[in-house]
Parts: sequence; C-alpha cells; structure tokens
Amino acid sequence: MDIKKILVANRGEIAIRVMKTAKKMGIKTVAIYSTIDRNAPHVRYADQAVCIGEAPSNQSYLLGDKIISVAKDLDVDAIHPGYGFLSENAAFAKAVTQNNIIFIGPDPKAIEVMGSKLAAKEAVKAYDIPMVPGIDKAITDIDKAIVIANDIGFPILIKASAGGGGKGMRVVNDEGELPSQMQLAISEATAAFGDGSVFIEKYVSSPRHIEIQVMADTHGNVVHLFERECSIQRRHQKVVEEAPSSILTPTLRDAMGTAAIQVAKACDYKGAGTVEFLLDDQLNFYFLEMNTRLQVEHPVTELISGTDLVELQIRVARGEKLPITQQELTIKGHALELRVYAEDPLNDFLPSVGNLTTYLLPEGEGVRVDNGFEQGMDIPIYYDPMLSKLIVYGDTREEAIEMLSKAIDAYKIEGVQTTLSFGKFVCEHEAFRSGNFDTHFVKKYYSPEALRKRFEEEARIAALIALKQHMHEQQILRLPTT
Repeated sequence: MDIKKILVANRGEIAIRVMKTAKKMGIKTVAIYSTIDRNAPHVRYADQAVCIGEAPSNQSYLLGDKIISVAKDLDVDAIHPGYGFLSENAAFAKAVTQNNIIFIGPDPKAIEVMGSKLAAKEAVKAYDIPMVPGIDKAITDIDKAIVIANDIGFPILIKASAGGGGKGMRVVNDEGELPSQMQLAISEATAAFGDGSVFIEKYVSSPRHIEIQVMADTHGNVVHLFERECSIQRRHQKVVEEAPSSILTPTLRDAMGTAAIQVAKACDYKGAGTVEFLLDDQLNFYFLEMNTRLQVEHPVTELISGTDLVELQIRVARGEKLPITQQELTIKGHALELRVYAEDPLNDFLPSVGNLTTYLLPEGEGVRVDNGFEQGMDIPIYYDPMLSKLIVYGDTREEAIEMLSKAIDAYKIEGVQTTLSFGKFVCEHEAFRSGNFDTHFVKKYYSPEALRKRFEEEARIAALIALKQHMHEQQILRLPTT
C-alpha cells in the first residue's frame, strides 16, 4: 500500500510533528483547521489546508464524517489522528477504513477493547500479567461495593471504566466515605463519557507511573522501546516525563517490556501504542491500561532509542515489516520533557488565556521544542492549553536536568502564565533530582507559596548580584588616575 498524501486530523504541535516526518518521507500533507485556527502554523506548514468548521471542537476537529469527506475530495491515502480528538475513536477508525483510506493507527477492534478498562483487563487475563487486586466488572450497587471494598481492603480506588484524565476517579479511605464518593464518581463519569460504569480496585499508595512504548507491524512482529517515567502529574495529568526511569533495573525493564508486548498481542495490536503500569514501592508492577495512539511524551522515547515513531507508524500502515528487532534496540542517554501549558501554577494550574505578546523559544544542542504557536497569537479557549513541549537530551540524567533548567530560563513568554516556573521548581527539587519521587510529588512538595518563595529568593539573589556589580563599578570609577 502506497501512501502519497496524509491528512492530519489534528492541530497545533502534534500536527506539525507528524507533517515534518511525512515531508521527510516525501509524502504530501493536508491540514484541517477551525475558523479560530485559520492563521495557525500547522495550516501554513501543510501542502494543503481546509477549514473544517467553527472553533468548538464538536463543530470542527471532532467531525469525523466531514474529515473523511475532505480526505476523499483531496485524494488522501491515509489519515493520521495525532492524539486527543478522534485518535482513540473506534467508530472513526472504522469509517476511515470503510472509505478505503488507511487509518494510521491500530484496528478499530483494538481501540474498542483497550478503550474500556474492564474489556482491556479481560483481554490480558490469559497472559498472566499482574493486575491491581479488584473486581473485573462494572458496578453501581453501593451495598455490593461495600462488600467488595472490605474484601479488597481499604484504601480503594473507584474508577470510570470509560475514563481517563482523572475523571470519575475517587480514592476512598474507609467504608463511611464509600456511598458519597461512588455517587460522585458515577455522575462525573456519566457527564464526561456518557457512561457511568465504574469499578473498584485496591489503591496503590506511593505509586510511580511507568509506561512502555510498543510498536507492532502486520507481520506478527512486536517490539518495546523501553519505558517512560510519568509520575510528575497535576490533576492526574502528566507535566514532566523522562526516559529511561531512574528506578528500573534491567531485569525489571525486561519483565515490564515483555508484559507490554503480551498486552499488544492480546488485542492483535498494530502500530504505536503505550502500555501503562503502576509500580509500587516494592517494585511490583500492575497493568493499568493501554493507550492506542501516539503519546504526547513520545519524543523522549525517540531520543533515547534513536527512532522516529511517526515514521514507524507510517511504515507499518503501509504494510511494511518493522525495520528493527528487539535485540537492535538499546537505550542511549537520557531525555526529559516538560509540557509547556498556558496555565497558572500560582492559581491551581487553571488555564491562562491571552495574547502571546512575547514568544521566544530556547535553542541549542540537545534541545528540541515541539511547538504549535507563534508570537502575537491568541490562546484559544476551546482546546487543550498546551503551547509546546520542551524536550532535552543529555548523556546522563543529571546533565539532562541541568539542560532542562537552562532551557526553561531561555524561554521568553509574556502575555499568559505558563507551567515553565513549575518545571523549574521540579528541576530544582531534591526529591526529583534524587529520583526518589512518586505520583504524589505535587501533593507532597508543591504549593503556590513554595513557588512564590522561590521567586522571592531568585529576586533577592539577583538584587545582591546587581548591588555587588554596582559597587564594583563605583570602585573602578573612584580609582585615582596617574
């Protein structure tokens, strides 16, 4: 199957990221855009661009039928969904293939199975993959939930079966809290996903969030490209990611990689996917879920493995065999990524809308910025507030942390608040630098006051340096001339 033209059904930095690889491979690209995105960089970067609708995503980027219609009109061979929007929508993937267009992603069945946490657990049961103790069916009966919770042992976690991003998720510490927390989880899941199914599992305290990148072709070959550590999160969403993890031993890495490959085989997976695990403080790992798409944090894997994951996605979609074997894959160096969101870390990470009056990006060896904005642009309120991703690559973790810190300083953004200051806070915190942290990092160590204190300390040091410099200059001026 030849692919000469790809429509990227997305916007911002991921649309540009996919188009860069497509152009490198000699493939033409088509951008879609909403009315508010008409001047966005991804629109200009593509060979062709079509307005798909109004600003709200349900009137533009989520219009699957309209996107397919545009693809057919422009003789597009394949659609790349990026992440978010329609990337994990099985019905869209099915409609794409039914219209004789290649979907650059897994088959609809794999998306459907892995899109439900309960169905995913059922699918991987036969492979003896460790799972958090819990029930394997949805529940709404509170009396039954109390019996199950006592059997598993508190604390427990209520999770939405169709969920993600922390929606419909509640930690319950004792029986008294259960009825109210369960009702809240069900109503939140219904509002977010149109599906109130929840299930109960043991709450793993002090967990680390480790995910394994997998890539599978249509010839039965599956490889893993090692792990990413994604434990620095706010509101159950990742902000800082790194590869490799500072805590995995080679033996544990092999075991988790093998488990991830088995998960992919359990649903006849093809293309790029990520298998997520929880790792407890005793280094026991548990299968969490599979994301059936490219991840936001994929660049850190590309840097340590020397691969282009989008290129591999396209090659697999063309029916090619994977050009790499597991034995050929090795980890080299260390990579870190900071998601630069237009959010205010001093105000509970709430979105910060406005105009990018100044927007200058860091450059240099080992620094990569996947970006979707330009100076002078407004931040739309309709979409995820991520501006760009700052990725650094060094020989060691220590070097990568220093590089990230310096690159954060080199960013110049005015007009909106961003997560750059939070990234700097993470880089300088002893728990992160030592590698001794978990998913509760923000809860344990971060507060707006802690960040303000750092700002004040930086201002004090800057003032002292300026004063010292001033006194030095005055001294030179006073020196007698001969």
